[in-house]
Amino acid sequence: MAETGAHLSGVWAKATDLQIERGMGIRVIDVNGHEYLDFTGGLGAASTGHAHPKVTQAIAEQAGRMIHAQINVYRHDKLQPLVNKLGEITPDGIDTFYFGSTPDEIVESAVKLAKHATDRRNVITFDGAFHGRTHYTLAMSSSRAIDRAGYGPLPGGVFIAPYPDPHASDQEAEVSRALRGLDRIMSTQVSPEKIAACVIEPVIGERGYIPTPQGFLEGIERRCRDHGILLVTDETQSGFGRTGRMFATEALGVSPDIICMAKGMASGFPFAALGTRRELDEKWVTGSHSGSSNGNPIGCAAALATIEVLQEPGFLDNVKSRGNQLMDALLNLQQLDQALLHVRGRGLMVATEFDTAERAAAVVAHCQKESRLLLMLAGTYKKTIRWSPPLIVNQSEIDEAVSAFASAIRATS
Repeated sequence: MAETGAHLSGVWAKATDLQIERGMGIRVIDVNGHEYLDFTGGLGAASTGHAHPKVTQAIAEQAGRMIHAQINVYRHDKLQPLVNKLGEITPDGIDTFYFGSTPDEIVESAVKLAKHATDRRNVITFDGAFHGRTHYTLAMSSSRAIDRAGYGPLPGGVFIAPYPDPHASDQEAEVSRALRGLDRIMSTQVSPEKIAACVIEPVIGERGYIPTPQGFLEGIERRCRDHGILLVTDETQSGFGRTGRMFATEALGVSPDIICMAKGMASGFPFAALGTRRELDEKWVTGSHSGSSNGNPIGCAAALATIEVLQEPGFLDNVKSRGNQLMDALLNLQQLDQALLHVRGRGLMVATEFDTAERAAAVVAHCQKESRLLLMLAGTYKKTIRWSPPLIVNQSEIDEAVSAFASAIRATS
């Protein structure tokens, strides 16, 4: 038995040393009573903010009825309502749903479904993607070397294709270059007839919040349709209102065969789902995949309450407005310092990229210490600061955060 006072694992990287006691809306409060403006949003998962009353009430009521209902043994009364609601809000053609607990699990589940549905064994992902930390999702990821270091050999059958450089001056030419790279992989490394799925994030997350160009995603979809490859969109980070639409793919003119959902789906409660077409799910061999917490009733209740909040009149319009407000303000701040190289994003999934990792880290540290604003680093080289506040953020809170950021830029220049 572990001794009292045994240490937590040291494997988790830490963005702060804060000891948080509770959260309210867009703010968190530490054990000393200090309030912090949380623009990390729990890695973007706290979609409705901390302790939203509708979500907490739904969780509490469900916990009083049943905490765990193992889906292989019996079903509960939150499953079908959630399936019905997801059928209403997911992209056209998506009508069948599988529930899990974590983003990694659901992406790997999507790949397993694709393999059964196509009877193929290989997967294409894209340079800089992050899909998870299980062995297979690590093989699919290439945003940072540290995530893979020491864990090899990783599973085979994953081919990483080029992704357009977001800094290229001619984006149309860059999209064409990346698509030619994909074609070359399918000509030299793996036959298209052996590829089960292409998996892509509509907004590349861990590499630094890079919106996927519409022309690139359309080009991938054409190749998938031409070769019977399934298109899987990983909306773990970009889904459930984060970009100002329920799903980022809505603005990109494509129709995924499988969509992966997690994080903001249940306001940060551990819950995840994939959506697909019934005809594909029917090829997923019954009994070949499952999990102990699949379709957890508290997770279903949290997801239903979250969707109810996101569908309130004007909610997503506010996300778009606050995203525009944030982007415009950050673009104006580029005039303060040439070291702030890039501002990009969609909705409230925004990135500011500096010239060095040291400068980005100094800005984040100053924001926390001097203004009690919480931000996080991202990107392959940690030069990017990501902005992912809860979607309930208001105009004055955006102004407060931008003012703190401006002060940090001046203080660290």
